[in-house]
Amino acid sequence: MEPPRLPPASLPAAFADLNRRDFLVGAAAASTLAALPLGGAFAAPISGGKTMGTIKTKDGTEIFYKDWGPKDAQPIVFHHGWPLSADDWDNQMMFFLLQGYRVVAHDRRGHGRSSQTDTGNEMDTYAADVIELADHLDLKGAVHVGHSTGGGEVAHYVARAKPGRVAKAVLIGAVPPVMVKSEKNPGGLPLEVFDGFRQQTAFNRAQFYIDVPSGPFYGFNRPGAKVDQGVIYNWWRQGMMGSVKAHYDCVKAFSETDFTEDLKKIDVPVFIMHGEDDQIVPIADSALIGIKLLKHGTLKTYPGLPHGMCTTHPDTVNPDLLAFIKG
Repeated sequence: MEPPRLPPASLPAAFADLNRRDFLVGAAAASTLAALPLGGAFAAPISGGKTMGTIKTKDGTEIFYKDWGPKDAQPIVFHHGWPLSADDWDNQMMFFLLQGYRVVAHDRRGHGRSSQTDTGNEMDTYAADVIELADHLDLKGAVHVGHSTGGGEVAHYVARAKPGRVAKAVLIGAVPPVMVKSEKNPGGLPLEVFDGFRQQTAFNRAQFYIDVPSGPFYGFNRPGAKVDQGVIYNWWRQGMMGSVKAHYDCVKAFSETDFTEDLKKIDVPVFIMHGEDDQIVPIADSALIGIKLLKHGTLKTYPGLPHGMCTTHPDTVNPDLLAFIKG
């Protein structure tokens, strides 16, 4: 007998058409690693001291973080999307580590290995947590890279960061300026869409966290798409590590926070990268509006690429990130 499943009527069309998939546990292909063009990069460990840990914020929340590479190198700080963790940046962390950068990624409160918080699950506190993390690690001249909800976190943090902490910012498939439909934002998604997210997260999370990556997040619902089951498993794994209450609250944070004033305030170069086939954060109501609000913004769009393009197309994303950081 199949488990009960809540009706997806209030979700966008991409979610309503999701198909249940059978999961087959298979062995990982070790030959993939052998084929990577890394030469002798792994001949010796790359280390700069303590590589992971936690900080305790002012309200007692423990924030897990990874901190890899030379501590005197320029830091790149990665901010993950909902409902994932720092692990979503594995590809980029390794790519930039091997380029000689210091790479940092944290699990947002209520996500991954950080405390399962029932309060503070909103953008003001998310940004305050990053301020405390940057102080603890003494990050100077950092590049902050955010995907999806993480892009909102980057915008909110960079707009209020201490002088000298931030050199550049990158928003990838990011939620700013604001997602929800209103009189001021007529092109946004209806509130009912996010009510559907909340309902499925609260009462059907285990299945919902299969449906999202199986379908619109990575574009696996598109005709002819090459479905990567390992990627789906990994999305589910990361999501289920976090707090259902924090994830429920975070839907409001990513959908209803208005980042317009943050974008106007940012005074460092910002690179906006957005897939033109993003079914989660539609490009017309995000990147194409946000670029007009930035003082020093650059926009690049990617025909046919999905919301999760950092995972599906790292060979496209990583070189463009590197060029911006070096530029």
